[in-house]
Amino acid sequence: MNFTKRKFTDQMGRTIELSAVPKRIISLVPSQTELLFYLGLKEEIVGITKFCIHPVTQINNLCHTKIGGTKKINFEKIKYLNPDLIIANKEENEERQIRELMKNYTVWMSDIKTLKDSYDMILKVGEIVNKSMEAEELNLKIQKQFSNFNYQLSIINYQFRSVAYFIWRNPYMVAGSDTFINHLLELCGFKNVFAKTKNRYPEITINELKRVHPELILLSSEPYPFKEKHIKEFQDILPSAKIKIVDGELFSWYGSRLLHSPAYFSELIKSIK
Repeated sequence: MNFTKRKFTDQMGRTIELSAVPKRIISLVPSQTELLFYLGLKEEIVGITKFCIHPVTQINNLCHTKIGGTKKINFEKIKYLNPDLIIANKEENEERQIRELMKNYTVWMSDIKTLKDSYDMILKVGEIVNKSMEAEELNLKIQKQFSNFNYQLSIINYQFRSVAYFIWRNPYMVAGSDTFINHLLELCGFKNVFAKTKNRYPEITINELKRVHPELILLSSEPYPFKEKHIKEFQDILPSAKIKIVDGELFSWYGSRLLHSPAYFSELIKSIK
């Protein structure tokens, strides 16, 4: 592919320009770091965040500079790495820091709220890194998995419909409207009791939780690491609710990890029948 003065549009509607296939890439997004590895990149990934933990083997075996967290970026390390491409995300990264990076580096932004956005991101990232065929094949695999899931969902008779999905504790925070998590909850047939909130990740009180009284409470393993010990805490608040710890990566990572989400959702739904 001839990359001479090629232009690419990111999911924020911004246009970036590259004159060659990127050879020094920094990823500020864990799920997109995993995607880059899946597409076959290795040495090209020179910088990642401390939260980029997948794929485990490649992350552990290859030497990558940790440039801080998703919202606390070490600018000196980035300057030392001298990237020709930085991949970031509207929600996961801090706007002020990203704008600062844009002054000196080529930054491609994703903005994910639905599966359609995920497919679009995968294709666009694949095009930028010269892995379009691999990206298209990945999308087909994910789409097939979700198609199978939709069929299974149509024949599973489960009783839990209303749900609250917790992402944080002290203060309590839930996934609200216009979020990728809410989109996946809807695909699972759940009705998010906080889907009409103004904030995408609102703080809520115990009284508010009691008022909406969800049949099902899902406690995510990330970003707050909810454990089995927290189930009693919520059971005391809503004794009649079903409470489950869930894999937050499979509800919120929007790259190649989506390959595993449909099967996980099927097992989750079966477990709460």
